[in-house]
Amino acid sequence: MNQEEILLSIVIPVYNEELTIGNIIDRVKTAMRQTGLKNEIIVIDDRSYDKSLEIAKHHNIRLFTLNQHLGKGYALRVGFFKAKGDVIVTLDSDGSHKPEELFEVLTPILQEKADLVIGSRYLNHKSVDARKLNVFGVGLFNSLIALLTGVIVTDSQSGYRAMKRQILKDQKLESGGYEIESEMLVKTAKKNFRITEVPISFQQRTYGRSGVDPVIDGFKILLSIVSADVKG
Repeated sequence: MNQEEILLSIVIPVYNEELTIGNIIDRVKTAMRQTGLKNEIIVIDDRSYDKSLEIAKHHNIRLFTLNQHLGKGYALRVGFFKAKGDVIVTLDSDGSHKPEELFEVLTPILQEKADLVIGSRYLNHKSVDARKLNVFGVGLFNSLIALLTGVIVTDSQSGYRAMKRQILKDQKLESGGYEIESEMLVKTAKKNFRITEVPISFQQRTYGRSGVDPVIDGFKILLSIVSADVKG
């Protein structure tokens, strides 16, 4: 890709992350300057009831807020619709992902080696701090995706991703919650786009409360994988 012409969109969904969102935005800005690419930051506030929205307003970004709390998947879909970039990156706002690893996640796309890049918590030399239940669940989802699509990945649920705009063009994403990552991955695989992973660091949140319910959201993820495979 001609890097001088690329516009990079960073989409960050936010729900009650007042302790981290300002820091994440600042670090993303620094990381993007280091890439040398034209860029925009899009923050989608999923109707936070803390000070997340107020903090984000002071950071000179494209900011949108939902009329009601609808979930991560819905927030990301709004972000994809608003994004103008040729390449779109998503990362979480709770501090679990390092913006400093942005260039590592982007590199396979910039080198024309991939259409979707997943930042994997489980590859090689990077440190991992994830709950055992999460690890088990991710392994189960990875296996099901491999069975249905033939695509083998180590971290199908990672929210740190980079993708070319064209892979979203014909995808009719329907997920409202955390199952968005699985739906997107399966539909991308069914269209025969190139998918690869790069190792990333990951730090499990040590404050606040995760919105993920292992049982309810796990079931939704399983359904989204099967449904996305059927719909293609």
